[in-house]
Amino acid sequence: QVQLVESGGGLVQAGGSLRLSCTASGRTISMDTMGWFRQAPGKEREFVATISRTGGSTYYADSVKGRFTISRDNAKNTVYLQMNSLTPEDTALYFCASRSLPSAVIPRTWEYWGQGTQVTVSS
Repeated sequence: QVQLVESGGGLVQAGGSLRLSCTASGRTISMDTMGWFRQAPGKEREFVATISRTGGSTYYADSVKGRFTISRDNAKNTVYLQMNSLTPEDTALYFCASRSLPSAVIPRTWEYWGQGTQVTVSS
């Protein structure tokens, strides 16, 4: 059974940084495309970033491009999301996800999900 566990969320002031981690068990993530999504209260879950199996290809939502960086360490079975220049609009529950197919931005097409880690950015 695949489990994805996110960590690294917290409360940060606007302009600050956080690094989220997602560690997988039950499956080697080198076989999967990995992604980060987020969901703010009262809003639908939205795509943030994805990374290919080898890490050679990344893709970002326009809202985070230039501020967030997705990376992966297949040896540690872990994917990361470095978030810089955070704004209150980045406040959300952040989810890690995996899929065996190439990247996609539609949440329902992803196979496995973590429980999420809360990111709160104060103004």
